[in-house]
Amino acid sequence: MMTEQEVKQLLIDTKAILEGHFLLTSGLHSPMYVEKFNVLQHPTYTETLCKELARRFADQNVELVIGPMTGGILLAHEVGKALGTRAIFTEREKGVMTLRRGFRIEPGTRVLIVEDIVTTGGSVREVVDVVNQSGGDIVGVGLLVDRSGGTADFGIPNDKVEALLHLTVPTYHPEDCPLCKEGKPMTERGSKHIK
Repeated sequence: MMTEQEVKQLLIDTKAILEGHFLLTSGLHSPMYVEKFNVLQHPTYTETLCKELARRFADQNVELVIGPMTGGILLAHEVGKALGTRAIFTEREKGVMTLRRGFRIEPGTRVLIVEDIVTTGGSVREVVDVVNQSGGDIVGVGLLVDRSGGTADFGIPNDKVEALLHLTVPTYHPEDCPLCKEGKPMTERGSKHIK
């Protein structure tokens, strides 16, 4: 069993937790960024973290693990492997989260949703919608890091949500950002900033 401190230390050791002045995908600024791929590039660490997520849902009779593209693919695969289930992923098509590539969720399937880093919970809510539209039975949501400070709402009961690490990270609107006022250089991170 991994403690939150052990998870945090692993993310610090692999430079997945970065400090500085970051422009987030949301347009907000933050003094901290979690670059998940700095830890997920190490298959052994990914397996360790995913086995811990799987352990937390081992008694839920999970039949399918699903995560949103991109980071959720790796997590779904490894958690599914640990639980001995299928693993699939959602992706956006014309801006809408959907199942593609012949993936299906049969009605009544017991589904675990996994995601890497959550700030607002928007991607997970979209996956919840996909599972609900398919008639799947959501047994829980497993997160690598919840950086929402507990404010993310997935549309399911909070007792069905497990995060390996909880972070409360301040975010600022650009006009109110103390890091900007200090003149601290900014780094853009996140999928929407990759050219």
